[in-house]
Amino acid sequence: MTLIIGNRPFTVADAAAWQQPDSEVLVGTAGSQTDLFVDPKTGSATLNAPRLLSPPPAGDFQFSARVEVEFRGTFDAGVLLLWAAPESWAKLCFEFSPQGQPMVVSVVTQGRSDDANAFTVDSRTVWLRISRIDEAYAFHASTDGQWWHLIRQFTLGALPTEVGFEVQSPVGDGCRATYTQISFTDGTLQDLRDGR
Repeated sequence: MTLIIGNRPFTVADAAAWQQPDSEVLVGTAGSQTDLFVDPKTGSATLNAPRLLSPPPAGDFQFSARVEVEFRGTFDAGVLLLWAAPESWAKLCFEFSPQGQPMVVSVVTQGRSDDANAFTVDSRTVWLRISRIDEAYAFHASTDGQWWHLIRQFTLGALPTEVGFEVQSPVGDGCRATYTQISFTDGTLQDLRDGR
């Protein structure tokens, strides 16, 4: 199944997990015990969270969305995702912390995953953005859709990647995330740290 979002085709692996109420809104629903994570201590992998992916534009780009999550369980999250292979991927998450706070979190997986917390958010909505700059990627997050905070810069090497969405509920009973203001912009982000 294919959904057209922002004039781009996204391949749906789990059609039951994704709904498109109109052309400007995407809703993802994860079942219980769903995640994308490879434990850095043991190498144990959980890769069963619903994903929705598309080949990105050629060259440098920015991919962004406003993400609203109906948090219930710890680590519930709405996610923007880069996917190259089961052992090579990265995700930028709006996630429910163990302290019961919405938080921006990022994970980069090269064989095994890391796990990095960024900042808490005083609402259930945040803007997330993935940028490609030459052979590197940057994650940014914003609380107002205008001023962007750099979360991290990294590379996934030379593997071709797809870009898209993920929703997860690793220890909960399920999670629902709504994505709006979805945008692909061609061109190079000129300054990672200037907030734009």
